[in-house]
Amino acid sequence: MKKSQTRVRKTLEGKPEFVVSLVETQNILKKFAKYKATFVILHVDLVGSTKLAMRLPLDRLTMMIQAFNQEMSIVVKAFGGYILKYVGDAVLAFFVVPDRKSEVKVACINAVNCAKHMLRIVREAINPILNQYNCPEINLRIGIDIGENAIIQSGWDIHPDIRNRRKNNKNNISINHNKKQPLLVKKPVYDVLSYTISIAVKMTALANPSHLVIGEPVYNLLDHKQRSAFQRVNMSPDIWNYVCKNSEGNIYSLYTDV
Repeated sequence: MKKSQTRVRKTLEGKPEFVVSLVETQNILKKFAKYKATFVILHVDLVGSTKLAMRLPLDRLTMMIQAFNQEMSIVVKAFGGYILKYVGDAVLAFFVVPDRKSEVKVACINAVNCAKHMLRIVREAINPILNQYNCPEINLRIGIDIGENAIIQSGWDIHPDIRNRRKNNKNNISINHNKKQPLLVKKPVYDVLSYTISIAVKMTALANPSHLVIGEPVYNLLDHKQRSAFQRVNMSPDIWNYVCKNSEGNIYSLYTDV
């Protein structure tokens, strides 16, 4: 917690550390490129960011979101997950589910524990520092689900090859259209598409501030003690009418921590 507080303080003073790189994410997705993979998806959203934007100067709001993104990213990495992307005031992460069925449960438990630690970090590390700098406190909503995902190439990353070494293969192509210009490296950029991500994002909006919501498949993979910390979310079909995939029209049940 002290390390987190120190990082948040530096960020609010205009000296963010940005300690997490997306290179690891791209390397992992590269292994699954053009294939389907089972991931546990975690979506964490900053509550009331629009109202914050109306109240705060842009530079102060930016620093707060940077602190939020940074600390959430560090927690994800600590629990074995990967940051997929930053979407404004939200962070989308995933946990790889190995082929061994016995480890599916482990990935779900890691994601749930990660979410609980995120809430604790905000409560015990971020908000106390925000108070010291006369900033409003923040709250989170978190959604977690598990399912099959498609890994696709969304574009190319082209940058100078500082090693000036010509590489010539499918996934790492060096190009040099003008010999007077520096050699460029062209790498594919990967993204994830799935029903699981859509559901995780939508369920996040149904969580109360400082709480998390998990899908029925995640809930079923937890042990009895862990399930006892959750209760089923009762909602009108007008609010939530999504059905379980590969089911006979059964409504997709959600559970929230108590």
